[in-house]
Amino acid sequence: VGVMAPSRPLSRFWEWGKNIVCVGRNYADHVREMRSAVLSEPVLFLKPSTAYVPEGSPILMPAYSRNLHHELELGVVMGKRCRAAPESAAMDYVGGYALCLDMTARDVQDECKKKGLPWTLAKSFTASCPVSAFVPKEKIPDPHNLKLWLKVNGELRQEGETSSMIFSIPYIISYVSKIITLEEGDIILTGTPKGVGPVKENDEIEAGIHGLPKVSSATFPVRLQE
Repeated sequence: VGVMAPSRPLSRFWEWGKNIVCVGRNYADHVREMRSAVLSEPVLFLKPSTAYVPEGSPILMPAYSRNLHHELELGVVMGKRCRAAPESAAMDYVGGYALCLDMTARDVQDECKKKGLPWTLAKSFTASCPVSAFVPKEKIPDPHNLKLWLKVNGELRQEGETSSMIFSIPYIISYVSKIITLEEGDIILTGTPKGVGPVKENDEIEAGIHGLPKVSSATFPVRLQE
């Protein structure tokens, strides 16, 4: 009798994973370019699961924004349920990784910041979280030793090293799991390095991790929301 494959393979986490937890201000160079302050704890915000855009599908520009930015991030996919994990054991809960984009309506975010409002309209719209193919944990022995890159229409816009994160991945997992119970298939976006910038309709975004053939790159077209 053949063994049934799991109905929810981790390699297709975006089809069934529930929670997308994002960390803001985790690279000092990006904090500086945004003229923000480095904080003693991570800034967290959420995206809905309808934010997922698998590779090749279009990123949809929200009709209410005139300034949509790309933010390149390493995503950490949870391999099992995680609640209040100690930092020392946090990596045991990781199932793998994906390259992610935290698409941000920057004009809307600036208004939210001025009014002291949450960033939901700026960060959590439909198709605001493009994701690459899944990379199993064993393919990345050290997630703090990666170089991420992003191009728009073939031109390099962002390049960053995960070694310069302010808060480490185990710290982030532990911190988040004390607030939000994480489940298998959930993802944490670990922040963006400097070089964020605008995209327009019909641009093509390509992003990748240096030296990882499986995610040599992922490509997404940018379209207006119908």
